[in-house]
Amino acid sequence: MAGVNDEAVHFLSGMAKEERYGAGSVIVGEGEEGNRMFFLSAGSVQVVKGHGTDHAVRLAHLGPGEFFGEMSLVESVLRSASVVAIEAVIACTLKGTDFHRLYRHRPDQYGVVMLNLARDLARRLRALDERFAHVSH
Repeated sequence: MAGVNDEAVHFLSGMAKEERYGAGSVIVGEGEEGNRMFFLSAGSVQVVKGHGTDHAVRLAHLGPGEFFGEMSLVESVLRSASVVAIEAVIACTLKGTDFHRLYRHRPDQYGVVMLNLARDLARRLRALDERFAHVSH
């Protein structure tokens, strides 16, 4: 993430948990409670609304260096979509409480992390707006 210093990266990576998922695995399910976000280090996933139904819609394709689940850190609501592994995935996860620890330890770096998350959410929303506008014409 842009602007995050080495100390903050080291601090967060000390709390991160590595997780592995096989191809086809549902990593998070739409409607589940969310309390962590995922950073992809290997593999790729698709974000799907209505996974497993006749009306499933693919919202995004994410690969190494990208992340998902950040909405659960910003707002305590149920997961808005499912995330399914397209191939074997290795991801590091951080909980909301981990970010709170960063806030207590280095509030300036917490601010940088949250600004980066907000920028990415805005970028994704813009992309969905474009997609929606294109499909609706």
